[in-house]
Formats: sequence, structure tokens, C-alpha cells
Amino acid sequence: MPRQQLAQAYWRENLRLVTVLLAIWFSVSFAAGIIFFEDLNAYSLGGYKLGLWFAQQGSIYTFVILIFVYAKKMAKLDKKYGLDEE
Repeated sequence: MPRQQLAQAYWRENLRLVTVLLAIWFSVSFAAGIIFFEDLNAYSLGGYKLGLWFAQQGSIYTFVILIFVYAKKMAKLDKKYGLDEE
């Protein structure tokens, strides 16, 4: 495959990954923390109402986890396209 096509395929996969991860983060931070706040408050987690927990902590924890997921997935993607540092 020509170099330009490889670069386009790489960035297409990269953008797809970023889009999925941002959608997950949006779902947790906006949907769970704002839209479904009242419904989630019917449940508790560690003594705190679940809606409050998502609004205050859940989106931060999710973001940190997504950083590690992104790093792992990008390492695999880099290796797939021969861009890894090894």
C-alpha cells in the first residue's frame, strides 16, 4: 500500500478511536451527571447518591481510565502501521 494511503488509514482509525472514547466520556459526564442526575440519585454508591457521584467523581475516573485505554490502543495501532518505537 502506498505511503499516503497508509497515513490516511492510520488517521482514520485514530479519529475513530478518539470519537468513540470522547462519546463514552460525554455519556458519563453529561448524560449520567446532568441528564439522568435525578434518576440515578435513587441509587447510592459508597454512601453517596449515584447521580452526585457521577457528576463529581465518575467523569474524572472515566477520563483517567480512557487515557490509559487510548494509550494502549494507540500502541497497538502504531505497531500495526509500523510506527512503534521498538
